[in-house]
Amino acid sequence: MDAHVPQCTGVVRMKISPLRQFVLAAALWLPACFFLWAVFSSVIVWPIGKASDLILPAMLPGTIEGVLQDRFILQIDTLLQTTQSADGRIGLLSFTVNPLVYAWCMALFCGLVMASPVSVRGRLLQLALGLPVLICVAVWGTVFDCLELLALKSGPLGLAAVEQAGWHVEAIALGSQFGYLILPAVTPIALWVIMNKEFLEELVGWRGELDDAGAGPTATDAGSAGAPSDTTSES
Repeated sequence: MDAHVPQCTGVVRMKISPLRQFVLAAALWLPACFFLWAVFSSVIVWPIGKASDLILPAMLPGTIEGVLQDRFILQIDTLLQTTQSADGRIGLLSFTVNPLVYAWCMALFCGLVMASPVSVRGRLLQLALGLPVLICVAVWGTVFDCLELLALKSGPLGLAAVEQAGWHVEAIALGSQFGYLILPAVTPIALWVIMNKEFLEELVGWRGELDDAGAGPTATDAGSAGAPSDTTSES
């Protein structure tokens, strides 16, 4: 008696997890973005320096003379006199700030955006919307860094100038820590999450379905295979 035996010709294949694809892409894009961030550090610092040059003299009139950029370092020139040196000279106080301590969030955001499975137009739109916000984050950190240096590390004249402008040491310390510890780390991730809701929903709803072309036998097929065959043999 010849029995009909069903055969499975398809090959079972699992789709690659979108999360795994994103992690692999991020592992390539993040180092590349941080490399470009370091190479073009002077360009990145330029808008931060220009904004600081507008904000600091307005916040501390009569104290801050101006902000000058030297590569990726900002030099803050003040009108505060230094202590008299041994030869009787008196100069004006100046100090430096490194905005890259806060601007690294831009490289992180660019890496996440480039690793996201969106179109080129979508990536450019996200960068155009997110980078100005992150520049403001870096400006926040730079400005409060300058205020902290004036209030805590520039002697009695610096502290008096800051208090005269209406700033309290506790508020400056809080703003400095907020701009150093929280904003650069949280803001780029929050922006990326807001701009990639559809991708995150796909990650949450993904269950690793089988490809239609390579799907194996279904439960119905298995039941049919186990049923008795009506085929009879001929003598």
